[in-house]
Amino acid sequence: MEQELAYSFHLGSDKNKSKLAKRVSKGNVSGTTSFSNNAIQNAKDLSKANKHNLRDYDNQKELITTIYGTNDIVEDVKQVYLNEFEQARIEYNSKTRADRQIIDYFQKVCDSQNDIACEIIIELGDMDFWQDKDNEYRYKMTDVYNEQIQELSKLLPTFKVANATIHYDETSPHMHIIGVPVIENCKRGMKKQVGKSQLFTKTLLSEIQDKMRNACIRSYNKFYDVDSRLKTKQKGRNQDINVNEMGNYREMKKKLEKQKSKLENANKQTKKLDNSSKGIIELLDNLKPMPFNKNNSQISNENIENIKDYIKDVTDVTQTVRSVNDLNMSIKDFEHATSKIENENYSLKEQIKLKDDDIKELKDKLSAKDKTIIKLNSALEKAKTELSKFKGFWKSLIKRFQMKIFDEKYYDIPEDKRSYTLVAEDLEKSGIFDNNDSDIVHNPTRKVLTNEELTEIQSKKGKKKNDYNLN
Repeated sequence: MEQELAYSFHLGSDKNKSKLAKRVSKGNVSGTTSFSNNAIQNAKDLSKANKHNLRDYDNQKELITTIYGTNDIVEDVKQVYLNEFEQARIEYNSKTRADRQIIDYFQKVCDSQNDIACEIIIELGDMDFWQDKDNEYRYKMTDVYNEQIQELSKLLPTFKVANATIHYDETSPHMHIIGVPVIENCKRGMKKQVGKSQLFTKTLLSEIQDKMRNACIRSYNKFYDVDSRLKTKQKGRNQDINVNEMGNYREMKKKLEKQKSKLENANKQTKKLDNSSKGIIELLDNLKPMPFNKNNSQISNENIENIKDYIKDVTDVTQTVRSVNDLNMSIKDFEHATSKIENENYSLKEQIKLKDDDIKELKDKLSAKDKTIIKLNSALEKAKTELSKFKGFWKSLIKRFQMKIFDEKYYDIPEDKRSYTLVAEDLEKSGIFDNNDSDIVHNPTRKVLTNEELTEIQSKKGKKKNDYNLN
């Protein structure tokens, strides 16, 4: 019979830190608790991952296989930072003033709100599949997970793997991958930075999961020489847990309540039957022998009725016991359904959180654009004010020349002796006055108009441009 295996590809998130998430993880299909709380936001989280993944706290390290990196995940991650970001840090510092330079990029990210690294957990097969497999069979998964690392590096080259460790000490062999998501061509700060949310978008993560799961079953079939296939991928989660819709939840709950009442009734009947049994035993002990045959005993009609009642009680209890067996099945169904509902709720919360993150990111972008618009509007208003002042100043200056030159004419000062005329001519020669400015200075009857005023007059009166002076 062809085997069907579940596949799980889970990207760690701080959303798994809730108590609910931890409860869900303990009841997941693998039977492990490694699903819960694997966000790595600072050096302390990274140290915890090091202790958990490498089993620093117990003596079963022979059941732990590191296939990438060393026995120190913290140093592995720091080495990735050095390889990937050191050149970008040096370039950034060369263009930045001293008080804003980055001394240690790893520490800088640790002090921020961003994840310094990511953890991916990959698992093929669930607890039921692995429970009867021996160690030799289980350890073949090292080859399978080795190819998963290669596939991940090929599909997502900007996710730099720092450490990959396989756990064989739990119900299902699974792999913990610690890596650093790298983004390039950043417009602010260093050109190369850590960027989990920018790299692991919802669409890309779904695509990666599909390709990784297909590659995993191919590797499994190759190394185990079988022809197995994967269970259908379920929506809403990044692992293949068979979660069905629970539309009959209320009906099942009512059924459970009815079965509980049956259980209470069974307990009462059992007590009654115990008492009746004592009475029947006492009745049988007190039977008298028949007068003519001591091997037989006499029994009254009343005692016959008592025995019939007892048989009836036994029959009733037997039927109730059967219903109690049905109750046990219902309870198991209910517990299974409850677990499914918790998984569904957790999945929905994950999706809502992703939507909230997207909305927050959009709001931040809108807020930044609003601030930019406000600054530009402020600069525009300031420019308009300065331009208005300059236009007023220029019109006053030209008007002043008109008045003074007119005064010199009035007092009959020779043209070559008129100081304002000489100044105007000098301004024209130096290129400060154009022909129109010079013309209006020498002709006080000309009107001093700005471009806007001239355009408005021309549109209203249709006069020619030469009739007016333009400044």
